[in-house]
Amino acid sequence: MADRYLEISLVKRGVTGTARLLDDRAPITCEAVWKSLPLSGDVYHAKYARNEVYALFPPFADREPPLENPTVTPIPGDLCYFTFSGAELGTTSYGYDREVRPGTTVVDLALFYERNNLLLNGDVGWVPGIVWGQVVEGLDALADACNDLWRTGAAGETLSFRRA
Repeated sequence: MADRYLEISLVKRGVTGTARLLDDRAPITCEAVWKSLPLSGDVYHAKYARNEVYALFPPFADREPPLENPTVTPIPGDLCYFTFSGAELGTTSYGYDREVRPGTTVVDLALFYERNNLLLNGDVGWVPGIVWGQVVEGLDALADACNDLWRTGAAGETLSFRRA
């Protein structure tokens, strides 16, 4: 299979990078994401994981992917896939401004843009993510925009994924 690429953007800030899908390491997750593109949603900046921005989506896979190519220590440029139940996210302390109820499922697509990340949540413990992509172009510009998002706020910003 030929390499597949996608663009990841912070739309309001006008910053785009290119990521390669890791089909060899996370084939089920890559296929689920690829089939669902384009995806776009309100961006959030992580509180606990450190250097992470993400968007939340309703489930889009026929079946949720297994935990393939897992990590709890993502590196700069990693794209990670998480699935959460509404009960796990049903608190305003995580900054979610939409109604998430027990019994619902939420998919979190995340970009890690700097070093020293640790997927440890004070409420639930370790939260392994599926590494399904790696930014290969534009990471420095994305990191600058993510740092700006952290400092000035995420309101009105969108994280977008689309085929390159």
